[in-house]
Amino acid sequence: MSDYDVAFIGTGPEPDNPVWGESAAMAYHHAAAYEEDDRCSLVACADIVEENASAFADRNSIDASNVFTNYERMLRETEPDVVSVCTPVPTHADIVIDCANADGLRAIHCEKPMADTMAASRRMVEVCADRGVQLTFNHQRRVATPSRRAAELVEEGAVGDVARVELATKNLFDAGTHLIDLCNAILGDRPAAWVMGQIDYREENVRYGVHNENQAFARWQYEDGTDAIIATGDKNPLIACDVRVAGTEGELELNPDGDAQLRVKTDDSAAWDEIDTGEPLADIPAAVDDIVRGLETDEEPQLSGRRALATTEIILGCYESVRRRERVELPLSIDDNPLVSMVESGELSPESARDEAAPDVNS
Repeated sequence: MSDYDVAFIGTGPEPDNPVWGESAAMAYHHAAAYEEDDRCSLVACADIVEENASAFADRNSIDASNVFTNYERMLRETEPDVVSVCTPVPTHADIVIDCANADGLRAIHCEKPMADTMAASRRMVEVCADRGVQLTFNHQRRVATPSRRAAELVEEGAVGDVARVELATKNLFDAGTHLIDLCNAILGDRPAAWVMGQIDYREENVRYGVHNENQAFARWQYEDGTDAIIATGDKNPLIACDVRVAGTEGELELNPDGDAQLRVKTDDSAAWDEIDTGEPLADIPAAVDDIVRGLETDEEPQLSGRRALATTEIILGCYESVRRRERVELPLSIDDNPLVSMVESGELSPESARDEAAPDVNS
């Protein structure tokens, strides 16, 4: 008999043909990871589209009587121990808070990014803390084997004292949340002091219900003086790896161009030393283990809401720096999402695909 009954909110459609940016059917990935863990049992699911929930239940051997279109009813009738929330980003906060207030629930694991505003992100963490419910977010790269090994090497002094961390990815909010969280992890979750950034947003890029910039360049500094920078955009040769750690005695790169997952080069070596971790970069089973370990030990999970909030603050701090046109001190005092607010106010006017396709009536 398993220790933890697991339910899912937001199963999504077509798991074998995901539409990235709209529906990645991440609940299926969560379910596969829970299924691998003998401590967990899949017991219920809910989706506003009944056929999606039924298909998920069939795939994951969930009894048809525990398939719901209303997640609140699912929580009342099945009383799960753990819930995975895999819905669009703007819905996260309300669903997480409803789950936290449900009888008997012990843990909530939510897809990233946290929420569409700073206030909603804070509220989730505060309510779960008040209710004594463990809250985690699926920053699974933090607990993947290559990432953990990178953090260990940095902590062991493989590159000396860290001077700077460099990151590159598609965007700040959706993809960047993984890498900024990973940067925080590699640096031992030291607090950030300030952030400064600039973006380009000329073509509408809405991912999972929230605006994302087309390109960005940002710098932030931690309280101990360590610097970090991130460059975003689909093709960006500025930083040819996901993460580069520059230290006083060498460099470390995670997922560089080429076949290596992790490599290190010291100042006294002309060549890179490739580290064979033997594991894929993304590791949702490790995320599930982090969730269960937290429940078993009462220790803070690596994927905790507190750590996710620190990541969200850096991201929204970048957007706030764009809005203010100045460096922004942390912690943030804002409640909104500055990028979304700038679009809604007309300060930024990205052109949508529909606008591009519309015929010129004056031609």
